[in-house]
Parts: sequence; structure tokens; C-alpha cells
Amino acid sequence: MSLLQQTSLLPEHYRTLSQDEMESRIAKIKQDLGEKLFILGHHYQKDEVIQFADATGDSLQLAQISAANKEAEHIVFCGVHFMAETADMLTTDEQHVYLPDMRAGCSMADMADIYQTEQAWPILQKLFGDTIIPLTYVNSTAAIKAFTGKYGGACVTSSNAQEMVKWAFTEKQRILFLPDQHLGRNTAYDLGVPLKNMAVWNPHTQELETEQSLENIQVILWKGHCSVHEGFTVQHTAMIRQAHPDMRIIVHPECSREVVAAADDAGSTKYIIDTINKAPSGSSWAIGTEMNLVRRIIKQHPDKHIISLNENFCPCLTMNRIDLPHLLWSLESIANGQPQNRIQVDKNTTIEAQASLDRMLARV
Repeated sequence: MSLLQQTSLLPEHYRTLSQDEMESRIAKIKQDLGEKLFILGHHYQKDEVIQFADATGDSLQLAQISAANKEAEHIVFCGVHFMAETADMLTTDEQHVYLPDMRAGCSMADMADIYQTEQAWPILQKLFGDTIIPLTYVNSTAAIKAFTGKYGGACVTSSNAQEMVKWAFTEKQRILFLPDQHLGRNTAYDLGVPLKNMAVWNPHTQELETEQSLENIQVILWKGHCSVHEGFTVQHTAMIRQAHPDMRIIVHPECSREVVAAADDAGSTKYIIDTINKAPSGSSWAIGTEMNLVRRIIKQHPDKHIISLNENFCPCLTMNRIDLPHLLWSLESIANGQPQNRIQVDKNTTIEAQASLDRMLARV
């Protein structure tokens, strides 16, 4: 196991507290601990949690913030497991990272485990020789990041995927892109790689899914996806076009190629936020990304007509495991000297994963 973790469950009495009481107690701990405490919040978190974040952002922003922070003793990450792992690897040994609820995972990250990847690599090497460089979306485990670091690859985010794919092609003839096939496909396509030159690696059958000759394959896509963004379909875009002909559709590149092609624009979480911020008053938008973020954007822009591309869609369920009771419990555990749910990646994994992260951070 590359990951050491102390796992505890929320004491039941925290569920009986009123929101006002929880908010008051959280605010007091933040004041008491001052600069010793730093709370990070991903954009997909609930508003009740985001209000207490010292910094918010997407995966790239939070990785950069983690790397830059050298002062806080306690870093509470309101996000999901792989994000807290990244924060632990990018901070000092004296800094401790905590995840308020260990059940806050990522189904996409779970679609590529290190055992499957280590089984796939020699098969792909036999098929293609030493022509492949691995890239992993930051939505992956520390072990997968370490794998890419070991073999000369790097991490990518939805913000810098194009730049990192360009770099990868200067290193090797082919790319293995883990774990999100949609981000890999959309990025490579936008850079001019034909869809026919992309193959999908199925980790369950251990087979390469393609009808193309092997010599023409440029991108090998791991068969993984984001359950949230795969929930948007071309039928949703068609319904928006019919009901709101003047509405622009903007989606996240974790959506399928078909949905991205049917949209007017696509980009990272930060790109979506920036685009709406810059949009003129009175403009109309349908946004294809996580529901908590879409609702927050709607509140922040009452002068614009904004809806979700799929208004019946649920927020990211694992991200939503972080709530006020878990945040309060995490902070009070730290304040009482008995911190819970610390995330700690072992040294060997950290060294190799750090190489992957550093190759990314050096180019953004």
C-alpha cells in the first residue's frame, strides 16, 4: 500500500447540531488557529463548505496553492481523496493534510488502479515498443501519478491538457492517457490528432480497442470517465437548441466528444467560470458541468440567464460527502490535538509522483 491513512467515522452527535451552531463553532476555530490552519475548497463543494475556504479553485489552482503554501501546519482539504493526496505530496513534512470524510473519493480515479496499469504497460510495450509516454489526469491516485513519473510522464489538468499533450509528443511518438478517455480524446482532437488514430485500452479485458493498424495509433486512451460529465448527452444539447435557440452551450472537456462537438465552447472549470464572468449582461448560457458549481454561478450572475445543460442532474455525490458536520468535526479534532483522517502518501510514491507533478507545474 502506498497510502497510509487514519480513518475514522463522524461521531453521531455532530449530525444533531443546527447549522447556526456549526457555523459559529467553525468560525471560532478558524479565528483561534489563525495562520496555522488552511482550508482548501474545490469549486464543486457545497456553498455551506465553500464559505469557510481560505482558497477555492479547480484541480490545477489547488495544486499550485498547495505547492506554494509553506506556512500552515494543518491543511484541511474540502474536495476528494486524490486532491488531498496531491496536497500532501506538494507540502512539507511538517504540514499535515486532512480529508474531512474519507468516503469522499472519485469514481474516475478508481477506474485506473496501479495493478491494472502495471499489467497494461508491458502489453503496450510489446505492441508499440519504447514509443509511449504516460500522462495522467490529476484526477488519479498517487500511485498512478507515481507510475507516470517513473516512466518519464507527467500530470495534466483540464486547464493545461493541451500544453502537456504537446510536450508529451516532443518526448515520444505515442501517449497513454489515464484515466479519463474523454479529456484525452477531446484534447488530442483539438490538437489535430484524428479520431481514427486513437485507441482505447480496456483494463478489464486487457485489450486494445481499435480498428486501426497499430502503426497509425498516436493516442491510447484508458477506458475511464467522469460519471458526472458523462451524464450530459447530445440529446440535452438538442433540447437546449430547440427551447433556447439563442443560448450558448459551454461544457467541460470531461464530457464525451459528441457533446463537446455539439456545444459552442468547452473548457476547464476555471475557463467556464472566467467565460461567464466576462459574458455581457443579458446573455444566455447552458452549462454542462457539476451542479453545485452551476448553481453557484447562477447566484453570482442574476443579470444573465443561466441554466444547467441537464437540469435534472445531481451534484457530484462523492464531493458532496464533505459537509458542515464533517468539516466541524475535522477542525475540532485538530483543535483538540487528536486530528482525524490524515492523508499521508509514503516516501517512495511521493518521490515518483512528485516528478510527474513537477513536470506539469514547470509548464504552467
